[in-house]
Amino acid sequence: MTFTDILFYVFAAVMVLAGLRVITARNPVHAALFLVLAFFNAAGIWLLLKAEFLAIVLVLVYVGAVMVLFLFVVMMLDINIDRMREGFWGFLPLASGVGALIVLEMGAVLWHGYSNFQQTPEAAALNIGGTKELGLQIYTRYIYGFEIAAVVLLVAIIAAVALTLRRRKDSKAIDPGAAVRVKRNDRLKIIKVATVNQPAIDAANVAKAAAAAAAAAGPAATEPKESK
Repeated sequence: MTFTDILFYVFAAVMVLAGLRVITARNPVHAALFLVLAFFNAAGIWLLLKAEFLAIVLVLVYVGAVMVLFLFVVMMLDINIDRMREGFWGFLPLASGVGALIVLEMGAVLWHGYSNFQQTPEAAALNIGGTKELGLQIYTRYIYGFEIAAVVLLVAIIAAVALTLRRRKDSKAIDPGAAVRVKRNDRLKIIKVATVNQPAIDAANVAKAAAAAAAAAGPAATEPKESK
């Protein structure tokens, strides 16, 4: 067993464990971080297959953009984790059966594909991991599949926007159309308020207090003293 084979098994094992933790982690943020770990290990496997372009695209696009967006959305939402995980283990038998079926199908396809595989020198020199060769394959041989994937992604974007525009009673949002149509008079109202001379008011209060004190002390000062 070569060092490349050891790296492949290490990357594959960590990616499988990270995928399991994605669906079993209680915290959505932890699940997203385990998905980032799975993406990094998948990029390592792409590097072993000499597909450097796919590896760097996986890291830059999915880890650097998509997963960061997922983390922002998950952290901004107030998700009731306990309620969301109610009955989670009840779906384990069905999920295990579906997962085993998918693994068997993928194994059958790979076994049939690699059993009669013979690499020619021309195919080895093609270096399918390069950007130019990959672009030629996508936009010539696999153009219809590429366009179908683009349509599917467009439908997913439209569905995500439609889901965010749902009217919920517990959500706080504003109408962008009403915000654009608003006028200056609707936002700002100018009221004329009389100015207040606070020093003059304080001086008047002091004078009033002194006059009241003098009036109270006046009768006591003018009262005649009793003779002995």
